[in-house]
Amino acid sequence: MPPRLRCTASARGLTAAVKPSRPSAVLLRLSTPAVTSAARQYATVSGRGLSLPDDYVPPTKPPTARPGETRKAQLLRTYTSLLRSTPLVLLFQHNNLTAEEWIAVRRELKAAISAVSATGEESVDLASKAQLQVLRTNIFNVALKLVEFYDPSKVQPTSAPTATGKRVKVTYNHDLSRAAWKAVRGVTMGETRIPETSTYAQLSPLMVGPVAAFTLPAMSPQHLAAALSILSPSPPNFPAPTRRKNPGYYEPITQSGLQKLLLIGARIEDKAFDMDGVKWVGGIENGLDGLRAQLVHMLQSAGMGLTSTLEGAGKALWLTMESRRSVLEEEQNGGKEGEKKADA
Repeated sequence: MPPRLRCTASARGLTAAVKPSRPSAVLLRLSTPAVTSAARQYATVSGRGLSLPDDYVPPTKPPTARPGETRKAQLLRTYTSLLRSTPLVLLFQHNNLTAEEWIAVRRELKAAISAVSATGEESVDLASKAQLQVLRTNIFNVALKLVEFYDPSKVQPTSAPTATGKRVKVTYNHDLSRAAWKAVRGVTMGETRIPETSTYAQLSPLMVGPVAAFTLPAMSPQHLAAALSILSPSPPNFPAPTRRKNPGYYEPITQSGLQKLLLIGARIEDKAFDMDGVKWVGGIENGLDGLRAQLVHMLQSAGMGLTSTLEGAGKALWLTMESRRSVLEEEQNGGKEGEKKADA
């Protein structure tokens, strides 16, 4: 134990000098409230004359038929935007794929689409924008009705007040508006006739059970063929990748996920296609350029056939007239020769 140090007189004097005296502490306590008790005052603006009209509708929050903040409403807007902006949608029936199986299938799908050589207008990177997602079937069914049977341009404008109280014409024709709700209700209740040849009439029977969708932001038969070779292979046109070229495709978890996917239809360029139609689109050689070449060849062939048909009628008439003229000339020549012989 270290020895204690004795406090000298100088040290005691220094401590007394540093230690505050009692009167100064009292003075400090009395002066502090005087400083802090002063009430803070802020500049305020009178709200008189700045009140909004009772029926004012903010431009960023238009009126809706149903609550617009719910997840169902946002999903409906997502699906309608997807259908209007995506030219190619493949529909699959899925049977309880696990998260690991979805990851494996999407990995192989992205690798197959990335391997497609992009040429011409298809030079856009579609691999990063292609999606395979699970759909909420009932909400997607409503989105199909909206896209086909609801025309926003036919909605009549209404009068609505601005923040200053002035009334202006405003058209509420978004997908959650009352006009859109009435259009969907008319189709659901049978008030609107659904043509049998419409896209919705052909796709609505598929909206049963769990459904997934593969979407491409651009129409590309080459990328579609690559996707079919992974999701729905059918040799010889759409063969599955070989084990040597793509060993990940033959992993058990990938094969288990692919066996639970079944192609049931498609919506391509606002038209409904069955499996045979999807394979026909994916089998177009050289993509859209090849399709244009086939169209040009068909038009040229039709034009040449029409020209030959029109020329054939004229040629036949000309041959008939020429043969008749030769017959008449022979008859005339034969008659003259007979007269000469008779005179002789």
